[in-house]
Amino acid sequence: MRFIPLFSGSSGNSSVIEAGKTRVLVDAGLTGKLITEALYSVGVSPETLAGILVTHDHVDHTKGVGILSRKYDLPVYANEGTFRAMSPIVKELDFKNVRLFRTGEDFYIGELNVTPFKTPHDAAESVGFTFAHRGKKLCYMTDIGCFRESMFDEAAGSRLIFIEANHDVEMLKSGPYPYQLKMRILSESGHLSNENCGKALVRLYETGVRYAVLGHLSKENNTEEAAYQAVTAELEKAGITDMRVIVAKRDAVTGIFKI
Repeated sequence: MRFIPLFSGSSGNSSVIEAGKTRVLVDAGLTGKLITEALYSVGVSPETLAGILVTHDHVDHTKGVGILSRKYDLPVYANEGTFRAMSPIVKELDFKNVRLFRTGEDFYIGELNVTPFKTPHDAAESVGFTFAHRGKKLCYMTDIGCFRESMFDEAAGSRLIFIEANHDVEMLKSGPYPYQLKMRILSESGHLSNENCGKALVRLYETGVRYAVLGHLSKENNTEEAAYQAVTAELEKAGITDMRVIVAKRDAVTGIFKI
């Protein structure tokens, strides 16, 4: 399997998952042009994608879904709540490319086994995903207000996890955001802090997680250095020194990760 974060941040998100001959795009929260250019930069032709998986309806995850689906005839996979909520952004799709899934029920796209699971976020029906292929497992969860036991159960045993490290709490509290927005971000249906991300990874380490890619960093309330230091500090407090932590780039491809 290969994981390729193309873009990750509060301004737009999109990643590629590959397993065998199957390639899928997870979220498309930037323009079709930017995502297409990023795909070509890592040797992926958009026509070779088996579909677009959508975590939730917010525009930083759905902006390019419609144009990419129409231009390259790509199936779009989402649950009913997300399809309904994102329709004003995505616009009309070819009926054959509307692929509904049920949260909690796994399905296959080509060689890739996909399990969508519920995540706590203020969207219509937000999900994360686990991807499995030939005994290897990868977990993808961003836009999570907290790390619940059910999410731990889903992520356990993954070799690599893509997980949110959205904000430094003190930067957020002292920053320019309005009070109501700060409270929304800090709530259990908002976004995961650097510290809480680190604590989640400490637990997941015991299940076999050895690679963590930190995603969805806030431009205003976080920095790559702050996220990395806070997360690795939590790991070090627990005596964990062999988990590799990488911070995903906001506006550029982070790298190609093989598991």
